[in-house]
Formats: sequence, structure tokens, C-alpha cells
Amino acid sequence: MNKRTTAEKAVERVTDGMTLMMGGFGLCGIPEMLIQALLKKGCKDLTIISNNGGVDDAGIGLLIAANQVKKMISSYIGENKALEQRMLDKTLEVELNPQGTLAERVRAGGAGIAGFYTPTGVGTVIAEGKEVREFDGRKYVLERALKADIAFIKAYKADTHGNLTYRKTARNFNPVMATAADFVIAEAEAVVDAGLLLPDEIMTPGIFVDAVILGENYEKRIEKRTNRSKSSQGA
Repeated sequence: MNKRTTAEKAVERVTDGMTLMMGGFGLCGIPEMLIQALLKKGCKDLTIISNNGGVDDAGIGLLIAANQVKKMISSYIGENKALEQRMLDKTLEVELNPQGTLAERVRAGGAGIAGFYTPTGVGTVIAEGKEVREFDGRKYVLERALKADIAFIKAYKADTHGNLTYRKTARNFNPVMATAADFVIAEAEAVVDAGLLLPDEIMTPGIFVDAVILGENYEKRIEKRTNRSKSSQGA
């Protein structure tokens, strides 16, 4: 089954008020082409589950600046001034999660697990309003699994059947999000015919993927470029 399509056709499924997962870590391994297509489509009141909120002029930050997002479920939001301001103005709801907890909530959603207990966040604002139980003398907070209507994920290579392989940091969140949504759209830097990916290099089987698009002209931004000063280069 050939699952290849275009970004514009893929995002036709997205409607106002949906919950979306978006893979990647910072600006690495993010679904840039799908975000651009969604920006153009203009859907509103979206809930986005992602490790971070992008920056002001890239990634999910573009959707936030366009007022398309009503809620972020994230771990790190420190690089986006527009997100910060909307959060302070209470025009954008933000649900912060410890990074490992966020990853496990998504994994649990994909595995059909309703929730899990973790010691992370006990005694902090993270635990407010949640069930806390004691096991073997230690307190744990109940975290519920996360699922989404649609997941946007980024792969390094895909085949036309939807089998995916990732590269380096892009393996953060993309593989687990591919299992935790009703409809999964993968964009890849290369799309090959079915059978050309070696079985051992496939990280997400095509059974989890509903549509594949070929991305191009990736910017691959760096959130904060830091260079050593000339005086320290000889050290």
C-alpha cells in the first residue's frame, strides 16, 4: 500500500480543536513541512503535545504566533517569547511535565496503558490535583497516558509502506508518538520504494504510519549557537 502523499493533503484531516502530537527535540527532528502546511491551513484551538514550543520564528512557535494553539502539553518552553507572553496573559494554557514523564505518558498511550505511578514531581506543583500513593515507603504520583487525534513525526528515511528510520537526536519523541495517535503522518528527508530499507534499520514499522510525505529544503535551525571565544581556542 503506497502511503505517500503531500503535506497539504495530509493536513486536510486536521480540524479546529484537535489534539496533535509533534515529535522532535528542540528544533531537531521536528516536522517542519507539516507545521508549515498547518500554518497555511489556519486551524485554530489546537492542543499540541510536544517536548517544547519551538522558538518565535520556527517550529511550533509559528503556530503559537498565529494564535492557532490554545494549549501546550510540554516539558521545555524557555525559548519562545510569544508563548511566554500568551501564558502570562492567560490566552494559552500550558501543562508542564518533567521530560521523562512526558515521554512515558506518550509511550503509555501507545501501549494501551491508562496511567502509571512515578516519584518524579511528588511534593511539587506537578502533583497538584493528582492522586499520590505510597509504595514500599516511597510516594508516587499518578500520571495519565497521553493520546492524540493526529501525530506529526519526522523521520530520516521512509519507504512507501510507512516504515521509518530516524537519525540521532530525531529519535527523541518521534518513535513513541508514532504509536500514540489515531492517525500518524510522517515526513522524511528521503522516501524510497518498499523493500529498500533493511529490516534491521526500521525503527517504526509501517503499521503505525498512515501517510508519508517527502520533505525538502530543511532549515535545521539551532536554538542557540554557542562558539568558543578566540582566546579559549588554544586552551
